[in-house]
Amino acid sequence: MKTIKGPAIFLAQFMGDAAPFNNLKSICQWAASLGYKGVQIPSWDGRCIDLQKAAESKTYADEIKGIARDAGVEITELSSHLQGQLVAVHPAYDALFDGFAPEAYRNNPAARQEWAVQQLKYAARASNNMGLHAHGTFSGALLWQTFYPWPQRPPGLVDTGFKELAKRWKPILDIFDENGVDLCYEIHPGEDLHDGVSYERFLKEVNDHPRACLLYDPSHFVLQQLDYLTYIDYYHERIRMFHVKDAEFNPTGKQGVYGGYQNWIDRAGRFRSLGDGQVDFKSIFSKLTAYDYAGWAVLEWECCIKHPEDGAKEGAVFIKDHIIRVTERAFDDFAGTGSDETFNRSVLGIN
Repeated sequence: MKTIKGPAIFLAQFMGDAAPFNNLKSICQWAASLGYKGVQIPSWDGRCIDLQKAAESKTYADEIKGIARDAGVEITELSSHLQGQLVAVHPAYDALFDGFAPEAYRNNPAARQEWAVQQLKYAARASNNMGLHAHGTFSGALLWQTFYPWPQRPPGLVDTGFKELAKRWKPILDIFDENGVDLCYEIHPGEDLHDGVSYERFLKEVNDHPRACLLYDPSHFVLQQLDYLTYIDYYHERIRMFHVKDAEFNPTGKQGVYGGYQNWIDRAGRFRSLGDGQVDFKSIFSKLTAYDYAGWAVLEWECCIKHPEDGAKEGAVFIKDHIIRVTERAFDDFAGTGSDETFNRSVLGIN
């Protein structure tokens, strides 16, 4: 067994225009002051990193690592969630997702997708240059608007959608493989990869690609009412990243999973700061540890109630207290009598 690394923090929700959140050096110093040992970097935020430059220059990649190291943390992974989303966008969502791309690529879905694919390729090479072994992203979605089968889905629609999704991602997965980096899809409502069944369908279409791995975030499973502990039993061999994020689900006679188009504060399912929700993190950390998860435990803060700085401060302690330092010996070693093959055969009554 391995001891999970951490605590770490995903910087995306904390970046801003005011110090200490407006550049990589100062936000890393802030994270270290709270007790974090690692930071996960949003690759789309130029205040943190120039992704293309990190892909093309080992010297620059080392400089970025050095900024974090000098501040007292290390870089755990890069994230390309916004770019990954744009690899596959149904036209119904074009206007809403255009803001994820630079202005030059908006109102041009083909150019936007081409830009996104290139971004993912940069992410693979940048991760390699930085000595990182996992990378987090979204799959995008061609089918999400049909997730509830009304109107009736035409026969073959889902098959066609997953074949196209795999066609778009397979060359990207190959680039990640060439660079020795696992591409970890965050299983998330709004993405075509939103549960175990949809992930398996995609995995089949990419021929069980060894780099098509998982970012585990139990909060999204609470909101779907999916068994997030058994999920680990099914997919632990593919889990390479871990977002530690809490959530709660409190259905009423008026609303359930779909939430009635309400804001986050009024929904039956909502994200919470660590310790304020319903996720059984003791069992999660135990399962991941028993299955030899070798990666980081990374806080992703998303809460509609608590201030983010309080959530970050509390989250560092919460994760630290849940990390299990694995034992190097069995608890009953004190009662051991020693053995060899001859002794074992005698115990079994074998001559």
